[in-house]
Amino acid sequence: MKNWKVKFLSSTVEFVLDGKFATIGKMVDKSNAIYITDENVYALHQQQFKGKPTIVMPAGEAHKQQATVDFIIEALLNFGANRQSVLIGVGGGVVTDMVGYVAGIFMRGVQFGFVPTTLLAMVDASIGGKNGIDVGVYKNMVGLIRQPAFIVYDHSFLNTLPSYQWENGFAEIIKHAAIKDAKMLQELNQNDLPFYQKNKKALAALIQKNVEIKVKVVQKDELEQGDRKLLNFGHTLGHAIENEHALLHGHAISVGMVYAAKISQVLLGFTGTGLLVETLKKYGLPTAMHFDIDAAMEVMQKDKKKANAGMQYVLLSKIGKGVYETIPMKTLQKLIKLYS
Repeated sequence: MKNWKVKFLSSTVEFVLDGKFATIGKMVDKSNAIYITDENVYALHQQQFKGKPTIVMPAGEAHKQQATVDFIIEALLNFGANRQSVLIGVGGGVVTDMVGYVAGIFMRGVQFGFVPTTLLAMVDASIGGKNGIDVGVYKNMVGLIRQPAFIVYDHSFLNTLPSYQWENGFAEIIKHAAIKDAKMLQELNQNDLPFYQKNKKALAALIQKNVEIKVKVVQKDELEQGDRKLLNFGHTLGHAIENEHALLHGHAISVGMVYAAKISQVLLGFTGTGLLVETLKKYGLPTAMHFDIDAAMEVMQKDKKKANAGMQYVLLSKIGKGVYETIPMKTLQKLIKLYS
């Protein structure tokens, strides 16, 4: 499967799974294309942007804020962007989240596409149409669901990916396996990070498998009324500690998954925590950390998944089978303290 057209509620997304950056020149009218990337990607791949109108935003989660949105919009106006413009986000999850959001609000909506450059963006962040920004320590508090026209996968960008970003991406891969694919978790447990870094064929197959898992979930529940909530496994607590402690997204989610697994032991009799923890460690991911539980609970009080006095929390009934339960906030706090 090289090119895959996927129908969502209001649009079709073209996935170019074995593509090249230059492919975009054949997909988009050159006169309408405006590229948006961050300073890290631009510094490493400056030649790719030569001769193309390009906006370079500051890198990192700390800049996934309204001030950067304003910066991008002002730059678009300076380029003479209009309703025919196509915004192309080239970067990791911060870039794709922000470019999708800007495309949704600029002139009430323009077309956009992505070239994900990190493993995390390839398997998760660029897929599904969730776009948005943080408000202070509150993750993705402002945003919208709107699908890109295309996602082009150029694996050569991974050649310049630092090791901690590989770890970051594998957190989401392990998450997909934990909630949807027990066989994939066994495969991940039998291998390790250097194996996939060296074996390009195995890595390409793994990326494709994860794209398929996320697409299937989103197609069934694009607006997150049901099963799409399962993709939040590890994210409720993970998001609560991510910005507060300046953690990488994948590192925060890894810790969040371990807590969710341990809570699953108590509430559902889950028996796979050891396998999950062992697998996370094989990919250099943290499985424990000290954090202010009361401060984390305060952040969770403003989480979008909170419902009245409870939190919709994703748990595991077994490896490969995610479920979501509403847990009273006081019970949740006790359970988190139990394992801290």
